Amino acid sequence: MAMHNEPVPINLRMNGTTARFVGIVAIALGFVIGIYGLEDTGSRWLQTALGLLATGMLAQGYALYCSVKRTQERKDQPKS
Repeated sequence: MAMHNEPVPINLRMNGTTARFVGIVAIALGFVIGIYGLEDTGSRWLQTALGLLATGMLAQGYALYCSVKRTQERKDQPKS
């Protein structure tokens, strides 16, 4: 069995789509749990909600990065 040292191409479109979906879900859950956490003041729900909001924002930032990188790669390809 021969091992090739060729780099695996990164599918930026799939990574961006997945990150965008995860970001939307995390932000939505963060808001819902945050509302519950504001009503129940003695629990850790508010900190969980803030963590979900931060995770969602990071995922959206990565999705934006993938989108910009994919656009740059399309512009750099030679026209045939």
